[in-house]
Amino acid sequence: MSNDTAILLENVSRVYPRADGTVRALDGVSLRVPAGCSLAITGASGSGKSTLLALAAGLDPASAGRIEVLGRDVTAMNEDQRADFRRENIGFVFQNYHLLPTLSVWENVMMPLVPTSPDLLELKALALHWIERVGLAKRIHHLPGELSGGEQQRVGLARALIGEPTLILADEPTGNLDQANAGTILDLLFELGGGAHRSVILSTHDPAIAGRCRHRVHLVDGRLVSSTLEVN
Repeated sequence: MSNDTAILLENVSRVYPRADGTVRALDGVSLRVPAGCSLAITGASGSGKSTLLALAAGLDPASAGRIEVLGRDVTAMNEDQRADFRRENIGFVFQNYHLLPTLSVWENVMMPLVPTSPDLLELKALALHWIERVGLAKRIHHLPGELSGGEQQRVGLARALIGEPTLILADEPTGNLDQANAGTILDLLFELGGGAHRSVILSTHDPAIAGRCRHRVHLVDGRLVSSTLEVN
């Protein structure tokens, strides 16, 4: 894969076993995502949007097919290797925030880099920088339960960006927010996450949000049915 490609999927499937059979959450998807672009993954609930992002992030393994992310074969990595690769290269924004409830804003934002940072003071300064960038400088000592949904998602965005990732993946980042907060998060996501060599990929069921991205792919029942990207 050339360095102008962020993600390459080749006939990728993800199957989950169930008591009454199996669920094919993703079914033979192939596509190439260029580096430096913004992409919206659209589709109804259960269409495979979250699964595609989880596979690209190495949060889940593929059942079949091959995935390259930033030139690395993710499907050839074990769980620890995927975790290290994700920490070094990928920022993930979750719909439900996934903040640790007993840690402050400051501590939540620092968390991704704590295992690899020898200088705690430097790490705290870096966390404060990103907390300020998302407009929460007055909330650094608050716990997640003391924040609004929009504020919690801003913390999630700062946490995703603290490692200066090349790839940002956002799974329905505005799904739990009202229109005003959703607009703020999207503005921050594209303002802070954008860049000539950084890719922003988000999932959404909202056509207006998808319209803010340069490219779009649409999933139905785990299958890619339309795309403005090159299909492999």
